Amino acid sequence: MNHNPLLLVSLVALLFSGCANSQTDPSKSAAKKRFGVPSTLLAGCRRVVFLGDSITYSGQFIDDVEMVLRRSSPESEFEFLDLGLPSETVSGLTEPGHAGGAFPRPNLHDRLERLLELTKPDLVIACYGMNDGIYYPFDEAKFEAYQRGIQLLRQRVLGSGAKMIHVTPPVFDPVPIRAHTLPAGRSEYRQPYEGYDTVLERYSEWLMKQRKIGWTVIDTHSPMKHFLEQERSKNPAFLLAPDGVHLNDQGHWLLAQALLRGLQKPGAKLIDTVESPEHPNDARDREILALIHKRNRMLSDSWLTTVGHKRPGMEKGLPLGEAIEKAEVLNHQIQELCGSNRL
Repeated sequence: MNHNPLLLVSLVALLFSGCANSQTDPSKSAAKKRFGVPSTLLAGCRRVVFLGDSITYSGQFIDDVEMVLRRSSPESEFEFLDLGLPSETVSGLTEPGHAGGAFPRPNLHDRLERLLELTKPDLVIACYGMNDGIYYPFDEAKFEAYQRGIQLLRQRVLGSGAKMIHVTPPVFDPVPIRAHTLPAGRSEYRQPYEGYDTVLERYSEWLMKQRKIGWTVIDTHSPMKHFLEQERSKNPAFLLAPDGVHLNDQGHWLLAQALLRGLQKPGAKLIDTVESPEHPNDARDREILALIHKRNRMLSDSWLTTVGHKRPGMEKGLPLGEAIEKAEVLNHQIQELCGSNRL
């Protein structure tokens, strides 16, 4: 929690249009409340569920996005739920010896229908792909499994009455783990293929092409790759992911920026910087971000435990009712600090 998403507040009038769904609880949809953030893809949305793997589960980019939105539109009413799950795929694939042979990668579809039924989201934002090629060279069968998994995810989300936003996977960077990658031509990869980012590029390109048939897709892969290449040309030791996959603070902030750009409606002023934000100097800003992080992590573990999953080693969350009560206290503190007594 050592960076400040407020750098963007002065650069962009963040804008979220019509997303409320009929499955939203009546208690969450009183006419007096203004859900979402006006004039962006979140407008009208009360509950937004994020799905993905360990990058999503860590939640830092989600906290950054929420921080910017709450400070720019403190009267808005929305709720972010992070239900990302480490190691998860949408393709149902797993590599030999995953986690030292302790367990196969969990499959989103083992929990998705139950998750949608319990959380009743207005919008789902999903980022898959990093694990779906299981760190092998490009393979058509694996690619088709990813495509089927994404299409089934979309079908089930839309069938629940929620809206859907797809996010391309972040960059895989072999440089910091060069000694632990493998070249092309192997029959088995118990360490990542050194050119695995080319696989993620193919997956990202396919997702982006779905815009032509009406999908909402936000590209994070291309801007992150471009930024990484630029910085590394100046400093060969520059990193966004020390282990090649899991993003550092700056990597999460770049992911948050890409999401904020993608959520803006056409005609809005675009975010025009990808520089690393400075550490918060304002004590209130530090407190807001710390409270958002504390609440989101607590709710994440509680919801994951409530929904259920097949991934061992996860933190057991509080009973959902208790977590919601504690979250309401934190919500009140956050909203007061953001300049409004309403939540």
